[in-house]
Amino acid sequence: MKSALKIDALREAVAKMPNDRLSDARLAALQHLDDQGTPTTRHEDWKYTNLASVIDISNQWLAEGAGSDAPPSTSAAIDAVTSQFDADWLIIANGKVDLESIAVAQDAGIGVALLSESGAAFEFDAPLADLNIALLHDGLRLRIEAESALRRPIGILFIDNATAAVGVTQARVEIELAEHSEASFIEYHASSGTASHYANTVVNLDLGNNATANYLRIQDRNHAHSQTSRLCARLDRDSCFRHCAFDLGGKLTRNDLNIQVTGPGSSASFHGLYLASDGQHIDNHTRIDHRVGPARSRQEYRGILSGSSRCVWNGKVIVHAGADGTDAEQANHNLLLSEKAEIDAKPELEIYADDVKCAHGTTIGTLDEEALFYLRTRGLDQREAAALLIRAFAQSIVNLAPIAAMQKTISDIVADRVATLIDGVE
Repeated sequence: MKSALKIDALREAVAKMPNDRLSDARLAALQHLDDQGTPTTRHEDWKYTNLASVIDISNQWLAEGAGSDAPPSTSAAIDAVTSQFDADWLIIANGKVDLESIAVAQDAGIGVALLSESGAAFEFDAPLADLNIALLHDGLRLRIEAESALRRPIGILFIDNATAAVGVTQARVEIELAEHSEASFIEYHASSGTASHYANTVVNLDLGNNATANYLRIQDRNHAHSQTSRLCARLDRDSCFRHCAFDLGGKLTRNDLNIQVTGPGSSASFHGLYLASDGQHIDNHTRIDHRVGPARSRQEYRGILSGSSRCVWNGKVIVHAGADGTDAEQANHNLLLSEKAEIDAKPELEIYADDVKCAHGTTIGTLDEEALFYLRTRGLDQREAAALLIRAFAQSIVNLAPIAAMQKTISDIVADRVATLIDGVE
């Protein structure tokens, strides 16, 4: 099926992009997107998430000149986010790379450059990733040198301000960890303003032999804004990828996490917590391809849903032929605070090897009435008792955050969000 995007208007917008080393990639991505079209609910992986609203935003944005006006300032919002975390921050604001943040990161010993300066090579393998390349002003390439271990985490802030006109932004970061290197990352998504906005981000990580990446992602966008994000990681021999994600905001959010295990002895742990209130739609799709063994993967996602929210979790593990020694587990647990809340959970295992150990499971439930009663006999009122149980449910994922120094900050952020969900308890 052809894309619902106004392809002629999109072609005009791409023609206005900078004439630089990304120009050929933009045109190739545009052609691939035109050939393939954007996903619809007829596609199995998009069965529960309809992109019609973000397509409408994109078409309106194109019709209004594709963001020809100067975007509003985000400086105050940037300070509000970065002050919470002790990290060296790289900033992409309103789809544009902040050059000053590059200079600061380079002074801190981080190898970083613009994609337009580094001769980036792209793969055209997903429609929204194609859209990302076609409309990409510029992106970042990070390299962590061999044998290095950074003193502080690298913060990557994607932030948008949509106060007057409808907005669409693309952001992309390519990260390479050389052999025997280790680095921690904080990926933060934020937005403000009441105008309609759609953000589309892509992050790719390549972990060399014995490399370790600790990765924390926090999405706290305005509840009127929509976002799609894609993170792909490739794990070489004896590498370690630890990922933990927290989805708090956004009207429509779709996260794709794809992991390729290409080296024996590697391990991946990826966990997530999503908290949705009335009108929110949060979709997490994870896929890990075990192409060699032995290797290990663990994933656990938890959801807390209130009001008329809807969430999706689809976790797929594929153990390819020859990946003997694979040890993979996946779990999904959901807490429904409202009779109107809906969760679509789908764990999947595809196994084409013999000597493997794999398990999966999912649960859906409500607050335990006996536990609530017990807490009320100890002096708590209904709201306090509910908040305590909900926070305990969420804390299991907070405790898995791979940057220990950030767990207290994350716990506070989650507690604030939980407080806004209590009204959904019936």
